[in-house]
Amino acid sequence: MNKVFPDARSALAGVIKDGMTIMSGGFGLCGIPEALADAILESGAKNLTVISNNAGVDGIGLGKLLATRQISKMISSYVGENKIFAQQYLAGELELEFTPQGTLSERIRAGGAGIPAFFTKTGVGTIIAEGKDVREFDGEMYVMERALVADLSIVHAWKADTEGNLVFRKTARNFNPMMATAGRVTVAEVEHLVPAGSIDPDHIHTPGIYVNRIVHVPEAPKRIEFRTTRKPTDAATPAGAGEEV
Repeated sequence: MNKVFPDARSALAGVIKDGMTIMSGGFGLCGIPEALADAILESGAKNLTVISNNAGVDGIGLGKLLATRQISKMISSYVGENKIFAQQYLAGELELEFTPQGTLSERIRAGGAGIPAFFTKTGVGTIIAEGKDVREFDGEMYVMERALVADLSIVHAWKADTEGNLVFRKTARNFNPMMATAGRVTVAEVEHLVPAGSIDPDHIHTPGIYVNRIVHVPEAPKRIEFRTTRKPTDAATPAGAGEEV
């Protein structure tokens, strides 16, 4: 079966539809499946539930889908950098399920592993535990969290072969690998596409059995969420120079 599609739009053809649940990988702006998010934007699909650690920033990735109001619900951990997200949530126009970051990651991992629920200490005694099953184990209280499974997972990988074996780099390994396992359909955009068998099996992070479709995105943008630079006077000072103590 050929998993490689010529572009993001065709990779989502026949998959994307109104009302579906989508997992979107990455952390901040690192490793986000931007090309696939843009294809979802172009599809016009609406009333989407999106599971993502964060909602990116205005005008990039999921931020575009929020601006067009194609997303009706977010399941996230951190959304503080997106003004549109805040405005819609505070106005009651966007449903939000806040989840502690580690719990979110484990809910996704559990979904990919076929585990329907698990117990964690995180959130016990807070609003996180309201309405959930809380039990005692070995003298400690734990709250039950349900696993997450999506109709569609979109992920961004650094390298893949034509069988869908994926390799992620550095911060892009946050959420992308586990989301690839927790989607009923997983579509991966990849920066480098190589023939099957070209990747050392020990270097594969996500086996191709989890990946249904691939789109090659060789010119994927490398965005920086917060740019920090030295002042000009600092740049002229040699490393280690300063006043004697």
